[in-house]
Amino acid sequence: MTNKPMQSTLAYLAFSLLFLTSQSIAQDTANFTPEWVKRSNEIAYKVLESNAKFAPEFSGQSGVDGYDEEIFDLRENLFERQIENAEQNIAMLTGLLASEEDPRVQQDIEIMIKAERDGIEANRINYERVLPYGNITGLVFAGFRGLLDKQVPLERQKAALVRLKKYTGQAEGYEPLTELAKLRLTERAQVPGLIKPYAGEVQQDLERAPVMIEGLQGVFAATELEGYEQDLALMTDQLTAYNAWVEATILPNTRDSAALPRELYELQLKNYGVDDSPEALIRTGQVGFMNIRNEMMALAPLVAKQKGYASNDYREVIELLKQEQVHGDALIAKYREIMAQLDVVIDREGLVSLPGEPARVRMATPAETAQQPAAHLDVPRLIGNTGEFPEFIVPTIEQNEDGSWPVSDYAFPAMMWTLSAHEARPGHEMQFTTMIRGGVSTARVLFAFNSANVEGWALYAEAITKPYMPLEGQLISLQDRLLRAARIWLDPMLNLGLISAEEAKRVLMEEVVLDDLNAQTEIDRYTFRSPAQATAYYYGYENLQALRASTELRLKEGFEQSEFHDFILAQGLLPPDVLRKAVEQEFIAPRMQKATQVSQLQ
Repeated sequence: MTNKPMQSTLAYLAFSLLFLTSQSIAQDTANFTPEWVKRSNEIAYKVLESNAKFAPEFSGQSGVDGYDEEIFDLRENLFERQIENAEQNIAMLTGLLASEEDPRVQQDIEIMIKAERDGIEANRINYERVLPYGNITGLVFAGFRGLLDKQVPLERQKAALVRLKKYTGQAEGYEPLTELAKLRLTERAQVPGLIKPYAGEVQQDLERAPVMIEGLQGVFAATELEGYEQDLALMTDQLTAYNAWVEATILPNTRDSAALPRELYELQLKNYGVDDSPEALIRTGQVGFMNIRNEMMALAPLVAKQKGYASNDYREVIELLKQEQVHGDALIAKYREIMAQLDVVIDREGLVSLPGEPARVRMATPAETAQQPAAHLDVPRLIGNTGEFPEFIVPTIEQNEDGSWPVSDYAFPAMMWTLSAHEARPGHEMQFTTMIRGGVSTARVLFAFNSANVEGWALYAEAITKPYMPLEGQLISLQDRLLRAARIWLDPMLNLGLISAEEAKRVLMEEVVLDDLNAQTEIDRYTFRSPAQATAYYYGYENLQALRASTELRLKEGFEQSEFHDFILAQGLLPPDVLRKAVEQEFIAPRMQKATQVSQLQ
């Protein structure tokens, strides 16, 4: 679910569209949508339609009409066609910018032009430097899971039957997707000097493939569709054969080190919205890490006293809190209970304006967990959304063979406070529900999107709710912040070869107190799943904290946090410099002018 410029042209295109379009915005969700937003959205939709043909599965999920039956474009000359398409979009947008009079629409067009130019740069570097390996099984599973989601009407779901025939080459004019993927890999493998995929990534994809193939069966079986069985069996056989080919052909020719060339790593940072150098990130993260750890050392004795623990060491206190596991049907029930309590806190303390309906949470299927092993927010069709809602997804936890439950970082109440604040409210669910219901322009969500402005808000949401959590929840909230501070220095150090994976994992397990599974998931994330993305949390959080601090200092007693937070959410996902300008001109200036007028009247 992440933008991955380091990956192949295929994987970059598919994963970026998966993440970006799944987090777009309703084109026209309400009658009160301002005229300038409608105008901006008309322009944005043209760009979306233009790009949709390359990865229509995820464009259809976002709400671009007419693509539910279409499939990934892996025909020859893919790179050249992508570049030509982007250049045509830029030319169209530049022409519109020259004649546009509304400054807000002008700003949106500029955001779209920048997004297209950044896409050209990322695609070009990938094409010239990286062998086009991609996890075909994961892409197919993700596409079908989105189309066959329970919130998607049956009439749209029927498109899956057509898509199956196209994937398998049974439809006229189509070749099997797996064969096209082989061709794209094989033709580029002849180019000397291309960076090969990392062995750990390929091996993990192969290990998880059977679970996702089985998950495809479950996704279809859960629908009312008929007549898919034969085509799905063929799809299963083709994916299985493709993975065997990858194991025999690609895996022996992978690279042993996950470290990236500096140029590529800095491109990764840029695409995730992180503008600092790796060295600056390392320094910021290490200073933050030490400060947060000191806070945890001070808070742990209070938690220990309240709980009756013998040790005051924050590491041991956290390990003891983890023993309070909740599993089975009780797990989601406990999340719902804590989410309801957080809503009470948000309303009582005036943190932000709540939506009119509660946030949703559910357990992931095993296949969904294989595809995305971390807690996350599943965002529905947003263009033309007719009432579909985001869902907070908790990874499934499998029982041990003896019937006992493992100790999971997702299954103890002290953790649930912060995780709910991050994924649900006032975090991601609040972000996207506000954008769905509020008529924010597509450009300010889809095209302005990056991890820093999305994840920065979610970590900030954890921080503003932390004072109102029980003591054990506060300690785990600090632990999660410690993890984000660790990410911002471990990620660049790993990718630049400044620390070993073993040492980084030791820090995560011994200092951050992650279990072995989650620590390894973190290392995988930094090294090959989405290098640089993890730095965006703490980076975006610090930017928001700095913006709030400057706003409070300017407005003094005139500052109201609920008004500030509502304003931030109403802007969509503006880039930091544009957001700061909006706060200056549209939030601070009117309030200072009003305060001056009141003072003059007294």
